[in-house]
Amino acid sequence: MTVGTCRVELHLAGNSSLKGKRRVVKSLKDRIRGRFNVSIAEVDRLDEWQRATLGIVCVSNSSRLVDETLTKVVNLIEADADAVVLDYEIELMAH
Repeated sequence: MTVGTCRVELHLAGNSSLKGKRRVVKSLKDRIRGRFNVSIAEVDRLDEWQRATLGIVCVSNSSRLVDETLTKVVNLIEADADAVVLDYEIELMAH
């Protein structure tokens, strides 16, 4: 079994309130959940208007599949016009 985690730091330039931030983050999370079989949550910077940190987890029996899935998730986030990826880190753990 392979567990993959991904931490993505985002800049949300167009926001001027927490309500606007939450709208963008919720939309992004819903699209990712709908397209990929992953768990995703906002894990840090909860009270900052223009920053967000997402945690994404994928589990499979194939480390290649986990790595490909998390890479595709990051690519989807990078293609989003409302969010700019500042940094991300993917880590795979075999059990």
